[in-house]
Amino acid sequence: MSVFANALKQLEAAAAVAVPAGETMAVLKQPKRIFEVSFPVHLDDGSTRVFTGYRVQYDDSRGPYKGGIRFHPQTDLDEVKALAFWMTIKCAVVGVPFGGGKGGVTVEPKNFSEAELERLSRAYFRAIAPFVGPDVDVPAPDVNTNPKIMAWFADEYARYVGRQLPGVVTGKPLSVGGSKGRMSATGQGGLFVLDEHLRNEGREVAETRIVIQGFGNAGQHFARLADERGYRIVAVSDSRGAMLNTSGLDVQALIEHKNKTGGVSGFVGGQQADPNRILETECEVIVPAALENQLTLDNASKIQAGVVLELANGPTTPEADEVLIERGVVVIPDVLANAGGVAVSYFEWVQNRQGYYWSYDEVRAQLEKRMTVAYADVRQEAEAHHTTFRKAAFVMALRRIAEAREARGWQ
Repeated sequence: MSVFANALKQLEAAAAVAVPAGETMAVLKQPKRIFEVSFPVHLDDGSTRVFTGYRVQYDDSRGPYKGGIRFHPQTDLDEVKALAFWMTIKCAVVGVPFGGGKGGVTVEPKNFSEAELERLSRAYFRAIAPFVGPDVDVPAPDVNTNPKIMAWFADEYARYVGRQLPGVVTGKPLSVGGSKGRMSATGQGGLFVLDEHLRNEGREVAETRIVIQGFGNAGQHFARLADERGYRIVAVSDSRGAMLNTSGLDVQALIEHKNKTGGVSGFVGGQQADPNRILETECEVIVPAALENQLTLDNASKIQAGVVLELANGPTTPEADEVLIERGVVVIPDVLANAGGVAVSYFEWVQNRQGYYWSYDEVRAQLEKRMTVAYADVRQEAEAHHTTFRKAAFVMALRRIAEAREARGWQ
């Protein structure tokens, strides 16, 4: 199943609601620039392997390319193109002055020592360093990358240009120019959107049961913050298993168990569940927070929740979207729901350029304002066009991209 083909179907569906001005539709059907790089890495056993990496610069109508870097064995050019496209839309939806980009390396990082991972990370960034920069293309963490890896990236770029430019990447450790609140930003932003949606629908937090698929950075932070807010987290899954407790999982204990054992399986505060069917659990909200194409024709008709909050990128196929629409399930799309990450990345980029750093409370307040405004804008667009949140978000993003292109004289 081509992830990029699915992304283009979403683009066409939005255009059917409202066609953007000028050449916007035509230029967004393919990336502006694609880099594919090969680089050798010396492994601990003395051998050398050559890896393939990608950086896709999709569109820069609204500003520098922006998007994460993932290390995953299934990463390929098709996936990276789709992710870069969604970043283009996402940045426009949340109103930050960036375009869209994405990067990745086809690798299973779990099989690497930390020294091997560092050599791989630095080699990849040396390969793409000529094509990025604070005013050109700003990477960030994604699946299987983290602040430490971003620090290695920033260090390699400093060696390349001969001076410190921390704004070349975001998601860095605080000690080298990171922003407070960045690690929890995707989960926190998603929670702000969910809160706002339930408030508009007249729903109560205490009566809302949540199921989370994916217990990495975004899933864990969302679970912790939602639990503190008063939501009941009844099921969680990761790549190794799933746990269920209809009375509510002890989220903090589950996070500690995951950190200790590497997975959620075996947690004493719940019962084992089938990770392949976790999204079919009875609840009010499901949160796909793992990889693409998790809600498909095979399971869309079995979803019991009334709301899908997409913390992952592209978790719902266009075919599944249609089934969910017919069944009255509200999908809060990834380009809105998980935009908290890029919003705080923007805050970090601003802080790096100013050399002045904000408190956690300032970051949180700015994130809440930006996410609630974005939700209100998308909801208003949906009501004006009598359409879904996904199509509304795309229509709004396409209009903003078209306006930027017109202002630059690119139309």
